[in-house]
Amino acid sequence: VQLVESGGGLVQAGGSLRLSCSVSGFTFADYDMGWFRQAPGRDREGVSCFNRKFDYTYYADSAKGRFTISSDNARNTLYLQMTSLKPEDTAVYFCAPVVCLSNGCHAFLPYWGQGTQVTVSS
Repeated sequence: VQLVESGGGLVQAGGSLRLSCSVSGFTFADYDMGWFRQAPGRDREGVSCFNRKFDYTYYADSAKGRFTISSDNARNTLYLQMTSLKPEDTAVYFCAPVVCLSNGCHAFLPYWGQGTQVTVSS
């Protein structure tokens, strides 16, 4: 199993980034997928995920109205479009297969990529 995140970088507050996660080693279309982030000194938190069976999308309160999750099954790729970025969005962002529920993203497999660093300057 391999998850490769990309698209991070340094951006000014108010800017945008599009993160990508390329997946291999499992059938991408069979799993709910999600994005997580981890800021220095803080626990990893779920940002957004989607539930394929119930066509449901979850966003953390911090992401609502600014972030959009999407996927391309043909390319086995997950995306996170981030707009109106804030300094508090600074973190390493990860993708993972999840169970996506109304209360958040729940990773259940021991598979994580290296993450992609997002830094938002004020």
